[in-house]
Amino acid sequence: RHPLATFFHLFFRVSAIVTYLFCDWFSNSFVACFVTILLLLSFDFWSVKNVTGRLLVGLRWWNQIDEDGKSHWVFEAKRVPTIAASTEAEARIFWLGLIICPVIWTMFFFSTLFSLKLKWLALVIAGISLQTANLYGYVHCKLGGQKPISRVTSRLFGTADVPKRQSRRISEDGTEEHGKTGTR
Repeated sequence: RHPLATFFHLFFRVSAIVTYLFCDWFSNSFVACFVTILLLLSFDFWSVKNVTGRLLVGLRWWNQIDEDGKSHWVFEAKRVPTIAASTEAEARIFWLGLIICPVIWTMFFFSTLFSLKLKWLALVIAGISLQTANLYGYVHCKLGGQKPISRVTSRLFGTADVPKRQSRRISEDGTEEHGKTGTR
């Protein structure tokens, strides 16, 4: 149903990884490589958080700050009555991309650290941070912001269907909010 969203979900992620691996072959400028990869990581973070998560699995998360200056995390899931085969495949692609890429960036971290290429360390940490933030947000969306993350492995590779819970609120646009979890 959403081939363009599926393409861009993987395009920015894979492009950042490929550019990181082969940037030295095409350019001698560390700054140009650094900026290019950081832009790809930023585009990936924005597109996954704001577009592909909603379209491919019906999940969305964000942080809002109230008048008192307290931070509240909101996890939202769209009610999906039935799942078509194409939507199920897109959901699997979404979750696999969301999980595998932070693992790859973690391997880059140890590789960079042990090879003493410390100038790349800040970029690798940025890659881990941005990709892990999206993974963390969507895992909480999938689990309803209620359960501990240790149960995620049994449910992550399931369909995009999110189980119904009594603690959800349905907003005017047809989405369900899992509620605001504690403050930070």
